[in-house]
Amino acid sequence: MSKKLVYVPMAADIIHPGHLNIIKESAKLGYVMVGLFSDKAIASYKRVPLMHYAQRKLIVESLKGVDEVVMQDEKDYSANLKKYKPDFLVHGSDWNVGPLNEERQKAISLMESWGGKVVEVEYTKGISSTELNKNLKELGILPQVRLGALKRFLSLKPIIRGIESHSGMSALIVEEASVKDENGVNQTFDFLWLSSLTDSSSKGKPDIEFVDLTSRIATVNDILEVSTKPIIYDGDTGSKIPHFAMMVKRLERLGISAVVIEDKIGLKKNSLCEGKAARHTQDSIENFCAKIQAGKNAQLTNDFMIIARIESLILEAGMDDAINRARSYIEAGADGVMIHSRKKDGQEILKFCELYNAFSNRKPLMVVPTNYPSLSEEDLKNAGVNIVVYANQLLRASYTAMKNTALSILTHKRALEADKHYVSALEIINLIEGN
Repeated sequence: MSKKLVYVPMAADIIHPGHLNIIKESAKLGYVMVGLFSDKAIASYKRVPLMHYAQRKLIVESLKGVDEVVMQDEKDYSANLKKYKPDFLVHGSDWNVGPLNEERQKAISLMESWGGKVVEVEYTKGISSTELNKNLKELGILPQVRLGALKRFLSLKPIIRGIESHSGMSALIVEEASVKDENGVNQTFDFLWLSSLTDSSSKGKPDIEFVDLTSRIATVNDILEVSTKPIIYDGDTGSKIPHFAMMVKRLERLGISAVVIEDKIGLKKNSLCEGKAARHTQDSIENFCAKIQAGKNAQLTNDFMIIARIESLILEAGMDDAINRARSYIEAGADGVMIHSRKKDGQEILKFCELYNAFSNRKPLMVVPTNYPSLSEEDLKNAGVNIVVYANQLLRASYTAMKNTALSILTHKRALEADKHYVSALEIINLIEGN
């Protein structure tokens, strides 16, 4: 190669003038090789990309000044730098802070080892991928895009997190919730959990499947209108087999990514109840497998997921029963398994994970750590958990806040003392687009 090799790492999920400027400056130095981040590499330090790798590659290859596109399969640049040994590494100057700062230091050191040079192109003012992504999200998301998002997230991340949403307002909060961790990586929720407990409780109704599908779909629609995140729907028992098949069709049509059904029959009792109130009847393996199969036969796409929730540990039926059911449900076509437990230390969950991980046909494993909140996401990830959901924390927090506010107003006969604990009316007004 007569020209000097210029390596340009990019995510390029949303192409903007900043990218074009970097490529223009790189082309002045020689042969431009774009190291295009894989979907997995991008998801390791920020949101899952809007476009698949193949789509992004097609676009970048067509840009003026780009001579070649290769995959960079991890956030760390080292593997590709060692493989191609470029004369120049060109990057925007914004990488000296945030989640890529450590990779920057390693890249500079590595390039120096063979006499290469790092060129930092000044960050293009007034351009923000984050702001562009926010603007795109405000346009909404089509059902088919949302539908396939959960499976895509699971393929790119070892563990994904979700939290319950029971209203448009709670969905708005989750949509915008974001914090930076100690490495500067944005931490967000990957999906929404539409809990039957929080939906029925927010309506003042018992969690016994009293709130029917039509009423719950009204809540779903409120959430769909203000959120772009994939949704896992809590389908309770799934009702009778023909009813479950119809539920699957309806949810899939709306763009819901997955439904969780539990292996109970009869009047539903919430699994977190204790004493006699907690006793419910577990479905037979054969009947529940038939329900799973009916649901799979009813769906129209490969993107929709049916996740089988196992109640064996709740009912103290034993670990062997739980494992046996997990194996049977997967053989029946379940796309994932949710294991539930009432024990406070989470040890039986960890034991289940250990046994489940030995499955040859293992599917994604979901847990709900309501009763064992001391187990961290890192603990659960190390145990093999793929999906963790915070199933009722937002509703519980809102109940506490509303109760304290009401008592404060009664006590002080004015709102002044309570006002310091919540946002202003104007902030709520400004939160909702169209006000």
